[in-house]
Amino acid sequence: MAKKETKNSEVDYELLENPEVIASRLERGENFVRQNSKIFGGILIAVVIAIAGILFLQINKQNQNEKGQEEMFQAVYYFEQDQTDLALNGDGSNAGFLKIAEKYSGTDAANLSNFYIGSIYLSEGQYEKAVDHLKKFSASDYFVQAKAYSLLGDAYLELGNTKEAISAYKKAASESENKFFTPRYLNKLAVAYEEAGDNANAIKTYETIEEKYFESYEFTNARKHKARLEGLASK
Repeated sequence: MAKKETKNSEVDYELLENPEVIASRLERGENFVRQNSKIFGGILIAVVIAIAGILFLQINKQNQNEKGQEEMFQAVYYFEQDQTDLALNGDGSNAGFLKIAEKYSGTDAANLSNFYIGSIYLSEGQYEKAVDHLKKFSASDYFVQAKAYSLLGDAYLELGNTKEAISAYKKAASESENKFFTPRYLNKLAVAYEEAGDNANAIKTYETIEEKYFESYEFTNARKHKARLEGLASK
């Protein structure tokens, strides 16, 4: 074992201290690079093109998003004035949410437009369309995302799809628990459970409101409906 270590040490010493050995190693490396210069060149060009492509897409997406947000201004105004047709389809001079969502697909402007579109379709009773657009929406803001899940649950419940409604309301209630909105979403969840004939989980959900959100507007309603369902269960 000692001899083997000595031999390795001699080789390392020769490599570090002998200029001829170092020069030989460098020459072999240079020859390898020269012989494969086309390959290295191709790889380098491919990397440069890929980086340039990524930067172009990022800059282009940012520019598109800024344009989309500028065009949204009038549509949002119409939405706030409850002029939903103009908000959706535009007024001839200004684009509506539908056009913005299509034109600027993949941007934050298009994403937010889908939220508005879904909300409008829900209010107009076009529940399938509401589901389609609300499913396309996602937000990093917990409160906005919870609201979107709640609206999605409303649309599913109107369509009679209690399974998906329950799933959406669960997401809304758990997205960012707080004393202002969570009890409202839990109340909707309990109603969906009732619609599905699952009174046991409806009672548990009302009980959660009763125990955790006793200061909420939904507290009294939860106590009343919990007692009603418990009465039905005892018969």
